[in-house]
Parts: sequence; C-alpha cells; structure tokens
Amino acid sequence: MTLFDTTILSKSGLTPDSRLAAATSSRANIFNMSQAAEQAVLRPEDCGAFGHDLRAALAARVAHHAGEHALADHYATAAGDKAALADPGAYDAGLGHVLTFVDKIANQTRDVAAEDISGLQAAGVSDADVVRLCELVAFLAYQVRVIAGLRLMQGTAG
Repeated sequence: MTLFDTTILSKSGLTPDSRLAAATSSRANIFNMSQAAEQAVLRPEDCGAFGHDLRAALAARVAHHAGEHALADHYATAAGDKAALADPGAYDAGLGHVLTFVDKIANQTRDVAAEDISGLQAAGVSDADVVRLCELVAFLAYQVRVIAGLRLMQGTAG
C-alpha cells in the first residue's frame, strides 16, 4: 500500500501528482498512523460483541450521516450481511439500541447523557463494548474532517 492508497488520501481525491502531494508526503507518518488507527477500530483482533462486518456497517452509516458517501461506500463493501445497516434509515430490532446510540453520538454528541450509556448496559452491552463503539465513532469523526479539509485545500467538494 502506498501513502496515496490510505483511506484518507484516496477518499479525499488526493493523488501523487496533485499540488498537495509534497505536503502530504512530508506528513506521511500522520496518514500511516491514521491508517493504523482505522485498522484498530474496524478490524481489531478483539472485536468484543461487534464483529468486523458490523463495525464496517456502522462506519458506513456514520460516513453517510456526515455526507461522505465515497467513504461510506468504502466501508459498506466490508459489511457483508450487515450492509443494509449502512443506510442511516435502516433499523434492526436486535441492534436497535446500538444503532440509536451510534447515531446519537455521531450526530448529537452534546446531547449524549448517562441514560444513553445505561440503556446500552441494560440491553446487555458491556462497558468495554460501549468504549469500542465510542472509539469507532470518534475515529470516523476525525477521518471525515481530515478528508473534508484535504478536499477544501484542493479546491474540490465531496
């Protein structure tokens, strides 16, 4: 994988021949660490209750909410039989508590309250899995913002 194959650079549209190539190459460590962070939150060795396919679907869902459809499509390809959950309007009765929580922390962060966490716990989600969900959404928030910033620097829109 080259630097320009990392998710952030590829989804921002930045290429090795772009005017920002030298600047991004000088910060290769940031993009490589970001790729490693993506691997850690989407495909960790210890998934807890949320397998790789569900994590990919949730990542795609968050990206769709943020208007980053190319990023959402990227993650949806790894969602397998959970791909339908990538649609922000999709609902699954067995995962309703998780989807509601992810949607809220991704889109209404300041409104998250202790009751949201206790609701997940009451539904049987462990504290470690609550943290895993938060890590996933926090990473997506970072990734979406960096992609948007790189597009602005290039003078392109998403």
